Amino acid sequence: MTGGAERMDDGGQDGRQVPVRVMVVDDHPMWRDAVARDLAESGFDVVATAGDGEQAVRRAQAAAPDVLVLDLNLPLKPGVQVCKELVGADPGLRVLVLSASGEHADVLEAVKSGATGYLLKSASTEELIDAVRRTAVGDPVFTPGLAGLVLGEYRRLASEPAPAQGAGEPDAPRLTERETEVLRLVAKGLSYKQIAERLVISHRTVQNHVQNTLGKLQLHNRVELVRYAIERGLDEA
Repeated sequence: MTGGAERMDDGGQDGRQVPVRVMVVDDHPMWRDAVARDLAESGFDVVATAGDGEQAVRRAQAAAPDVLVLDLNLPLKPGVQVCKELVGADPGLRVLVLSASGEHADVLEAVKSGATGYLLKSASTEELIDAVRRTAVGDPVFTPGLAGLVLGEYRRLASEPAPAQGAGEPDAPRLTERETEVLRLVAKGLSYKQIAERLVISHRTVQNHVQNTLGKLQLHNRVELVRYAIERGLDEA
């Protein structure tokens, strides 16, 4: 087991590590069980599995995973709807889509519904484990070739008229210099790990700045955050 499947225990001061809580959702039992087994053997705490969309929502609400590994093609309720409902109820939930489809429309729909990353089922076990580990700390993880597609969509959305939000009004909350710096790097497409290395701060500090910024701007996820930043030209600063 490696430390990559663990997270810091927020409740203690002794630096204890606790396993990342993961839930696996897929309608194919053999695939679902194999993914859950691989993750458990790598040190993750697999708290639940589900085989359809409605079951996924119920069990995720009860099990409270840190990361949801989610297939899109589910019976009873599609994966994008599962993602939208669960992330809407708990913005801190990270969703890694694991799908056989590499269609651009599916990728973009998943991201817009709140997914943190998108991995094809052709990925190796090692790639999956690394993707779940990175998703747990908030890094956007995409199968090679899809990251550029997603960033391009962010830019397209930013070029469209957006609904008025409090952040653009005179009395909008002010971001600190560090929060603005982190936001600029997020808009440039850097992962949380890369931002931490660039600014010589910890992953957790980057996450805290992003969460504080989301709260101040009354935004809900990374898609909205990147759109906000690009609209203001922060990606070119």
